[in-house]
Amino acid sequence: MSDHHFHAIVWIDHHEARIFHFTMSDANEIVVRPKDPVRHIHHKASTIGSGHTPEDPDFLQHVTDALADAGAILIIGPANEKLTLMSHIERRAPALKSKIRGVETVDHPTDGEILALARRFFKDDHMEPPRVQ
Repeated sequence: MSDHHFHAIVWIDHHEARIFHFTMSDANEIVVRPKDPVRHIHHKASTIGSGHTPEDPDFLQHVTDALADAGAILIIGPANEKLTLMSHIERRAPALKSKIRGVETVDHPTDGEILALARRFFKDDHMEPPRVQ
């Protein structure tokens, strides 16, 4: 049996992405961080612009690359970064979009809570890879 896990979950915010490729009994974690993490910017009255820093396309691409070999993906996170990741995947890796089974809002869970949520979400899926004959 290979180390490849069919299912993946990614928890993402502006500071990091925690990606788990997993089965019912095993998991591998990858942590991806942007080169220049987003800082909180306070928007001042009478200034032009939204007060938000632009998204980091390299960060989003590294996350997308880490998900590339998954067969079923759940994306979770506390705010808009999960939707930004979805948009990035639609533009840069459209074949991966069909593997996304859900997008859910989840605050700041522990690694164990992320895996428990993922295993509950995919409980009706075949959690073990097919055997090679």
